[in-house]
Amino acid sequence: MNAHQSVSIIMIEDDEGHARLIEKNIRRAGIMNDIRHFTDGTSAIDFIFNDDGGPAHNGPALVLLDLNLPDMSGTDILARIKGGDAAVRRTPVVVLTTTDDSREIQRCYDLGANVYITKPVNYENFAQAIRQLGLFLSVIQVPDLGDVG
Repeated sequence: MNAHQSVSIIMIEDDEGHARLIEKNIRRAGIMNDIRHFTDGTSAIDFIFNDDGGPAHNGPALVLLDLNLPDMSGTDILARIKGGDAAVRRTPVVVLTTTDDSREIQRCYDLGANVYITKPVNYENFAQAIRQLGLFLSVIQVPDLGDVG
């Protein structure tokens, strides 16, 4: 991603098949950053805000966020990240979900999502979308959260 810093990818996705497909196609796009996978919002939020290895304590990250999770909504997680302390507020969040409702898309952008991607139903289209996401991830710049005051 950024040659000057190691950016962790935090994937919050409860569907194991989708998670494997996402990681496989991100790797195919040449992204070798560490990917931390969480299947529920509670453990992801705990990692992001409280874990020594999480972005609040350990620097830059990028979040791949599904909206449909078993324990809380992805929009609640998004609101917590973007409305939280300065150390995590600038963390880029890519919403990656099957939800294509225009009101939900608008709500996510209003809450501070950086990118919203609807997962295609067709396997090959989904794989292609993730490869394109990988190419996107290879060129974006992520803020160094350690300098936030």
